[in-house]
Formats: sequence, structure tokens, C-alpha cells
Amino acid sequence: MILIGIHMKYGLPFYIYPLLFIVYSLIVFYGCYYIGSNFFIKVLCSGDTDQKEIAISFDDGPASGYTTEILQVLKQDNIKATFFCIGNRIAGNENIINKIKEDGHIIGNHSYSHHFWFDIFSSKKMLDDLKKMDIETERVTGLVPKLFRPPYGVTNPNLKKAIIKGNYIPVGWSVRSMDTVIRNEKKLLNKIERSLKPGAVFLFHDTSKTTVSILPEFIREVKNKGYHIIPLDKLLHLIPYA
Repeated sequence: MILIGIHMKYGLPFYIYPLLFIVYSLIVFYGCYYIGSNFFIKVLCSGDTDQKEIAISFDDGPASGYTTEILQVLKQDNIKATFFCIGNRIAGNENIINKIKEDGHIIGNHSYSHHFWFDIFSSKKMLDDLKKMDIETERVTGLVPKLFRPPYGVTNPNLKKAIIKGNYIPVGWSVRSMDTVIRNEKKLLNKIERSLKPGAVFLFHDTSKTTVSILPEFIREVKNKGYHIIPLDKLLHLIPYA
């Protein structure tokens, strides 16, 4: 209606409208697919600190083999991380998710299905999916996750409704390692080491062999540069469970 009024008053050429639509579409696309945009809902992606402190997180597990190896590395260096787990991967891996809990790491909600079309679900279907993950986690660990990381990092109005109704805290990242894409270990290490800064939240995947391989070297480099890896809830000042 506003555009019609402007057109009637100022007589804008009609080609302006397709251009405006394209610009609008690009803005919405940016808001949906860049998790740090806060376009639809505020997502916590980094800590507000000037201290040399960072947090590391892992998505898409629990995964037989890789998650266990990562837990061993973290235990050797006395580091606490956050694992944003997929609910349908818990059954059959109960021992792994219990080990995550026992070792003092945080378990976060990364949806139950991690469905390819998750971002076009209705808000009710999204919420049902998240609640299903909560139920599965509570069944095994007794914990109900409060921290939620959107599948694929995509946000939209439906997900906003689901997050608010479910009383979740949306958490993103400031450094996406791309460890599921970059197979060259040296290249991956160089990329993430260049991104090291106070308050950074690193995203890895405990489904990646490359991550298992580079994690010890990354931790050593972080420590050599005077940084401390602290729990995500401490960095972001959050309560991780309901």
C-alpha cells in the first residue's frame, strides 16, 4: 500500500518495483541464512569479553567413534565443550551421550530430525521436533536442554515462534570451521587459527574425521597464544538446562 501511494504521488517507473523486490529478497535471505544477523530473533553467537577466552562446540552427534575420540582429546586437556545433539541419533548411542554428561560437557538441542526441509516446517511441527529431542535426552540423561542451535543455522518467523513458545535459548557461533567441507588438515587449522579472538564460539562437528585429527593441534595453538577454552554457558552467561 505504501508503494502504491508513493507511485501515485511521485510516478516512480515500474522497473523500480522488481528491483525493490530483489533487494527485499536478498535482505530476507541474509536474515534467514546468516545466523548472526539477528534478523528474526536474537541468537547468541559470541561472548562479550576482552579476556582471552573462547568456547568450542560440536554439532550433529552423537556419532559412534568420532564423538568418543573427541571426548578423549577433551578429557586429556581438561576442556569442557558443548555438544548440540540430534535426537534421532541418541538411540543406540546412549553410552556416548551419557559419557558427554559424565565428563561435564553441555548437551544442547540440535533438533530431533535435522530434516533437510526443517526450515520450511510449520512452527508447531518445529516445536514438536525440538520437544521430541528433549524427551529423548531426558530419557537417557535426566537432563532437558535449554540451549538450541538451529539446523543448518537457518532462522525464520516459524522458528522464532517455536523457540519462544518452547522457552529455548538460541545459540549460534562466530567461527564456522567448515570441517565437513575442508578435508585438508593444514588448511583447516590455518583457517580456524586466524579466527581466534576473545569471546569466539567455534563450530565443529563430531561427525568429521578431520576434526578428530586437528583438534589436539588446535587446542595446543589456542593455549600457546594465551587463550583459555571455557564452557559455553560460562562464556555466554547462560543456564543450559530447564
